[in-house]
Amino acid sequence: MSPVTEGTARVEEVLRDLYGIRPETVLRPEERKKVPALVGLVHRLKKLGGDPLVVDAAAGRAPAGLVAARLLGWSRLVVIERDEERARSAQRAAASLADTQVDVRVGAVEDLALWPGRPEVVLALHACGPASDAVVDVALALRPEHLFLVPCCTAHSVRASPGAMALAEHLGVPTQPAVRRRFVQAIVDTERTLRLEAGGYQVSVGPLVPSTVTPHNLVWQARHVGSLRRQQRAQERLNQLFQDLPSHRSPTATTARVQADPEGYQSLLSKMNARPSS
Repeated sequence: MSPVTEGTARVEEVLRDLYGIRPETVLRPEERKKVPALVGLVHRLKKLGGDPLVVDAAAGRAPAGLVAARLLGWSRLVVIERDEERARSAQRAAASLADTQVDVRVGAVEDLALWPGRPEVVLALHACGPASDAVVDVALALRPEHLFLVPCCTAHSVRASPGAMALAEHLGVPTQPAVRRRFVQAIVDTERTLRLEAGGYQVSVGPLVPSTVTPHNLVWQARHVGSLRRQQRAQERLNQLFQDLPSHRSPTATTARVQADPEGYQSLLSKMNARPSS
């Protein structure tokens, strides 16, 4: 059996045990898609070593934090999830981790009162829409040593999205969704990367899983190094990102237009986020 297969089998075994899924029960499609992402994430986390204080943010039922805690032997895990039902599911699953102190906290990920003072590792697997921006904001405020961020869908509420759409219009990017989707996503990804770098993080971005598993397959792996020169350079590039937009097409003005016609804007973004047919 190859190492990948062994990793996949072990992660699925732990996932089933945590959430009470019988061996003969077929995993739901969303659960099956989670397995390769968890395998990739655990592989990266294993390289950190030690027993860090970990936060699983925008956690859902917390498969990322709980599976990693079981496999890597972590003793402390904080789970933050705003949905009460999912948080209760995470709490039930955490009961099987006898050697890990799991603290499930219900609320918005941007609420700093829910966070421990200085987490060492922050995970956010498929943090949806603005949750990814909130995780970045908290990381810049609390400066954990390591951040593993896997953003999900891009909605109009994502911070850089209105500016990216305005920039696309300003530059004459074609309106076909398959083209604009890539352009807007690239700008959103650029803004998040530069924001982390300007906050003192060394950032690498790469696929966590193949795009055939999910189109939202990139992981931002960031380590706080506090290089002032790198921070200044990133901040300059961040400042330049939208500076060429005419004032009526600035991110602020675009946000106002989005608020005036949220359904139309969201419809376009939904087309952009749609997975291309194979």
